[in-house]
Amino acid sequence: MGISPPTTGPQLEKHFTSSVLLWVRSEQSRQTDMDYWKGPHSGIIAATPGLEEYRQIHLAEHNPGLWPATTGVETTIPADRKIDGIAEVTFQSALSPLKGRKQTALAYKDEVNVFRRTLLYAGPPNTSHWYDVASPAETVGARAIIYLRRRPGVRPHEFRRLVKKELVPALADTGMLKELRTQSFMPWIKKTWDTPNVAHDNPADQRFHASIILGFADSAARDAFFSSTALRNLSHQLNPVASAIHAYEVDAALTYVKGGRILPHYEE
Repeated sequence: MGISPPTTGPQLEKHFTSSVLLWVRSEQSRQTDMDYWKGPHSGIIAATPGLEEYRQIHLAEHNPGLWPATTGVETTIPADRKIDGIAEVTFQSALSPLKGRKQTALAYKDEVNVFRRTLLYAGPPNTSHWYDVASPAETVGARAIIYLRRRPGVRPHEFRRLVKKELVPALADTGMLKELRTQSFMPWIKKTWDTPNVAHDNPADQRFHASIILGFADSAARDAFFSSTALRNLSHQLNPVASAIHAYEVDAALTYVKGGRILPHYEE
């Protein structure tokens, strides 16, 4: 693939995680919608049995794309597909989704109050990886989330191998990260999250196949990372396997469930 990472990568924890990409409604202010998601809607999801963690990833309203321009790769985020947030749900086991059917039904009914489009991206158990790239004492002051689209003709296992074996070690080796999480997605199927009166349109040429969450000490470190020569070189080497790399600036990552416990107040 051309990427030259170190021979060893960071230690990782394997998890079972699903991500729901969210677009808020336009009948009221964006902030009103984001506050409703942060408040009443969060309580429905947090009460779901069998969760190991529940985070809301709130994305900045202005998000043209942080990834450097790369010939042959879509790095500018299309305005009509720009995501507002992501519900990141990590389960305690492969059977946990069955335990949460009652709460899921409530979430289905409530989505129309805040969202106009929702898309569920899921991976099999153990395909969500959390990497040990910082000491427990280090905090995350800024984040970005990256969505990758596999180039037509590239085999899924080849794409997943590049993310795990080459891209992740190369990112970790920058020494700039305080958080690193990846997800590999199964093929998208509308019926797995076909909530009523909410759009779920997801054309084949707009679908994603993996995501990467990057945490930094602060926004200055995030800016330095995305403007670095190392990242530009890495981006050009991704060209053969990725047709789109959408890097979003994250406003906040709010944790409502942690270690299987509902928190009395969300943590940032």
